Amino acid sequence: MDDSLRDRMQALRAASTSQNYRVRVVAAVVEHEGRLLLTRRPPGGSLGLQWEFPGGKIEQGESPERALAREIHEELGVHARPREVIEVASHDYPHGLEVEITFIRCELDSLEFRASAAVYEARWWLPGEIDLGQVLAGDRDFLKAWVERRRPPGAGSTRA
Repeated sequence: MDDSLRDRMQALRAASTSQNYRVRVVAAVVEHEGRLLLTRRPPGGSLGLQWEFPGGKIEQGESPERALAREIHEELGVHARPREVIEVASHDYPHGLEVEITFIRCELDSLEFRASAAVYEARWWLPGEIDLGQVLAGDRDFLKAWVERRRPPGAGSTRA
């Protein structure tokens, strides 16, 4: 089952129950020469064409670090070396979907990607280039803080 179909099924399941549906995901924070790697979801899928940190769902019994390595290999065809958990955040999406996101700094064994069907595009971003309005809602606060920490003193605020 592809990721977009899985996302839609989870959202439908959450919308059809009175209880919240909670999912744990991992997000890779990969920096290279002052740029941050983000991936873009395919069009037409759940939250299509939105930018996000590479990563995905943590499977039952899987550590966040193991999930990160697996997801990066599946999505980009490269091996990730998790270094440290930076933050654990949560975001409530409409229809009762709660997402717990573990942001992990990591390194990749290669900067040449072989994107899977789950990734429409992968791109390195400089802090001033990122339009937060195009970023998945659950990733925005972390990304905004990342941008602000790298902004030269006296520079304007992050685009929203």
